[in-house]
Amino acid sequence: MPRFNATEFLKTVSSSAGVYRMYDAKGEVIYVGKAKDLKKRLSSYFRVNLGNIKTQALVSHIANIDVTLTHSETDALLLENDYIKQYMPKYNVLLRDDKSYPYLFLSGHKHPRLAYHRGPQREKGRYFGPYPNGGAVRESLNLLQKLFPIRQCDDLYYKSRTRPCLQFQLGRCSAPCVNKVTDEDYAEQVQLASLFLQGKDQQVVTNLVAKMEQAAEAFMYEQAALYRDQITALRKVAEQQEVSVDKGDMDVIGVHYEKGIACFHMLFIRAGKIFGSRSYYPSVPAQTDIDEVLSAFISQFYLNADVQRTLPSEVILSQSFSDKAELQSAIAQALEKKFIIKTQVRGDRASFLRLALTNATNAVMTRLADKNTQEQRFNLLEEALELGHSIGRMECFDISHTMGESTVASCVVFNREGPHKADYRRYNISGITGGDDYAAMEQAISRRFDKIDNNGKVPDIVFIDGGLGQLRIAQGIVDEKCAHLDRPPLLIGVTKGEGRKAGLETFVFGGSEQQFNLPSDSGAFHLILHIRDESHRFAITGHRNKRQKTRNTSSLESIAGVGPKRRKALLQHLGGIQEVKGASVAELTKVPGISLEMAQTIHDALRGG
Repeated sequence: MPRFNATEFLKTVSSSAGVYRMYDAKGEVIYVGKAKDLKKRLSSYFRVNLGNIKTQALVSHIANIDVTLTHSETDALLLENDYIKQYMPKYNVLLRDDKSYPYLFLSGHKHPRLAYHRGPQREKGRYFGPYPNGGAVRESLNLLQKLFPIRQCDDLYYKSRTRPCLQFQLGRCSAPCVNKVTDEDYAEQVQLASLFLQGKDQQVVTNLVAKMEQAAEAFMYEQAALYRDQITALRKVAEQQEVSVDKGDMDVIGVHYEKGIACFHMLFIRAGKIFGSRSYYPSVPAQTDIDEVLSAFISQFYLNADVQRTLPSEVILSQSFSDKAELQSAIAQALEKKFIIKTQVRGDRASFLRLALTNATNAVMTRLADKNTQEQRFNLLEEALELGHSIGRMECFDISHTMGESTVASCVVFNREGPHKADYRRYNISGITGGDDYAAMEQAISRRFDKIDNNGKVPDIVFIDGGLGQLRIAQGIVDEKCAHLDRPPLLIGVTKGEGRKAGLETFVFGGSEQQFNLPSDSGAFHLILHIRDESHRFAITGHRNKRQKTRNTSSLESIAGVGPKRRKALLQHLGGIQEVKGASVAELTKVPGISLEMAQTIHDALRGG
């Protein structure tokens, strides 16, 4: 590869503000940066003495640089953010937060339902949020169910009811499905819940007090007592949630960075209340300072238009950074609203800031402890196996089925930081005799290592959760498909101990079939059990999902004359596959499109008649 000619390149660079992109030999963008003076900034990369290790590594991979001029430093910052989202360069600090935020959804039905929602807002109704995480939504749903008897069941369940469900008996639903409540009373509770979700607690209480007094004056004492209980519950909730801070919206961010791990713990404060909290762990390249990490996090978080969130006009940080003023201006310009970043605060805001910083510090300490423990376990395993190299990647395979039905194989991956879930894989096994674990393992291993080369993700160790037979099958496949690799993976079988008791497992090397044991209190032993248990969990989850899907459809699909339309009609009218199986011929004939003859066919097929 010809060396990048920095001298010639710098002769042509402008001194204006702008953005630069650095490319490697493959033409991939490896770094995006901005500058008030492009020539001055780019020249700094090619000094004789570069002290920063990250910069040295970056410069060693540069094959080309292109620049884009902008009218101002603010424009450069906005363009830099767009490029980082587009290219995800490996030498930039990256905030990996691509999940959509969850909402509470109040549907637009005659009898609206409250539900958890994540994703595009296509269905008609009202959306409340966003919430910082799914747990906050579920807590809110549980609270609302205690305060307002509104249904949370899905439409299929709601339409199929002929009598009240358990939620009605518990006082958590007014059972509009079977007309246990008038439309007016149900709509009233929906309106109160909507006001509560908007933070108008006092208005809800005032309305309920008026209704309680009206009911008492009309001698409807039971109804008045219900309103009284609802008012008491609401006041308790308001007392628990109230915080002594000026009413307003703000994000409070505690920042802690140590040994390559950064945590930004955010408190989301809306309408003067703590709406929730969330910790973020941006991907940080080696030898990056906290100033760069913080600047990148703030810009990517608040300029990321792809993530739906209600943005406040005030952000409070536990520490400042160099381009705070420029970033504040750029975000305000992009959002077209007032936006202030504060680092010096007093009173209640300072208390929130201390809380956020304490959580950020604790989160980093916890991760470092976990990382150190994981590293120690890997070192112990390397010693136990007497390997002449370090372990960078381990994989474990397991097979799961029920009496041969819906067989699924799992492959989980661990690196030196623990489970690497992005590389987890499941294999749906087909074309084998039900219950043949040997054939299932052969199919899974073959698919995993088919066409693998040295540039691929080659594991150092592959664990096989099963007996000697499965290990031999796997070893044969690996010998065949990995013989051309510089270092084929080492296979180890993990077998259950006597009585299948945990802690008594034994291990077998593939190929030599030499058996060995590890002390049950060894970190190496616990590392192997960890990846084995994770593989087992992942396989069982996949198997159960596949089995449920199969059972919900195959029993009807196998009946002649029952196509997609009739299947849908049966399931919707009767409420599910179990209800279809339990229905009589007379009940089946009530389903639109099902004749007496077809009903008898379905009844006999599902009952083995």
